[in-house]
Amino acid sequence: MAGGVWAAQNKVRPGVYINFVNDGGSIGAIGERGTAAIGLPLSWGPAKQMIRIQAGENVKDILGYTITSSQLLLIREVLKRASTLLLFRLNAGTKASAVIGALTGTAAHGGVRGNDLSLIVQTNIDDNSKFDVTTVLDGDSIETQTVSQVDELKPNDWVSFSGTGSLTLTAGAALTGGDDGSATNADHSEFLAALELEDFQTVALTASDNTLKSVYSAFARRLRESDGKKIQAVLANYPLANHEGVISVKNGVVLSDGTSLSAAQATAWVAGATAAAGVAESLTYQSYDDAADALPRYTNSQTIAALEAGEFLFTANNGRAIVEQDINNLISYGGEKGKAFRKNRVIRVLDGIGNDIKRIFEQYYLGKVNNNADGRNLLKSEIVTYLTGLQDSNAIQNFDSQTDIAVLQGADSDSVTVEASIQPVDSVEKIYMKVKVK
Repeated sequence: MAGGVWAAQNKVRPGVYINFVNDGGSIGAIGERGTAAIGLPLSWGPAKQMIRIQAGENVKDILGYTITSSQLLLIREVLKRASTLLLFRLNAGTKASAVIGALTGTAAHGGVRGNDLSLIVQTNIDDNSKFDVTTVLDGDSIETQTVSQVDELKPNDWVSFSGTGSLTLTAGAALTGGDDGSATNADHSEFLAALELEDFQTVALTASDNTLKSVYSAFARRLRESDGKKIQAVLANYPLANHEGVISVKNGVVLSDGTSLSAAQATAWVAGATAAAGVAESLTYQSYDDAADALPRYTNSQTIAALEAGEFLFTANNGRAIVEQDINNLISYGGEKGKAFRKNRVIRVLDGIGNDIKRIFEQYYLGKVNNNADGRNLLKSEIVTYLTGLQDSNAIQNFDSQTDIAVLQGADSDSVTVEASIQPVDSVEKIYMKVKVK
């Protein structure tokens, strides 16, 4: 279904068109958050397709390594906070292989991880007319098949087999030739095209290419304003965006084990933490999980300059790296967007309203409810219930169901206009105190 913003009541497609403006500030339940997305070059795994990973899931059979390995560092950073990761492997790579007589073993996926595989062919101890073919990864047996001929072998999660005829004994034949290849800007575009069809809250770009940053920024802006999907893109050092749909990460962190993460790499954690944050939660002064320092550190004046430029940065604080302020990259205020729109907690409230109303309207109202007084009152009652729930959750305040919501007949017979006034709740971030000494 269509969505986005409107300037005149001239939309063609059925949908929900919502403008958030700086005036004075359920449809069903508040929608769930916690899904972040990232496209990465990897050394194993299905290429050019979306992989859904849940926090705590064993990913070795899918991605080739355990979640604690250095090869999956950025995936681990996202899942420190996000409950779900939409992962897209950008590179296809070259598959490793080994030839043993009539048998050819080929890695299931391209990438250097395939070079850690080997095949052992031994005579079966119980029937010397048969052979045991064992797939080995890093010296550990993964699977053994007992067959008489090459063409009886079945592919497993790691290796496929081809050839015909008799098997040749080997104590261990390593697969070789596996290569990661590289990811191109076109691969990122393919990722975003696939991601557009998914439900998510944030997408991270861990590359430093400015062209890609502009592509991701434009993607977030288009989904928010034209498609009605309220998401945010997390980029490193991209203050040019000047939009609430972009979070520009200024610096990185040092993890407790000494691993240094650049600003581009830290976008993974920021995307996961932002996706997981509730509508009544701010990340301001929250600690980056397992980080011991900010990298680099900034002086007070540098920090102020970064915040004024709309940059999200980390500050060293008693052996931790904390979020200085949970802000996005909007720096031009006025018109319909005031200063509150730069706060990500406020944006999460507004995005929640936009996404939830769109979702519930699609499920319960679109084409099902009459556009008369009774139908519009039913819709109004649903919105009041939803906004009351937000107020009970401390996401908004001072909502008056009698004066702050109106549901009216639109310009066309099939359209409705909804006018709502809400006041998002922000977090206490500054305390101005006067102490009188007697």
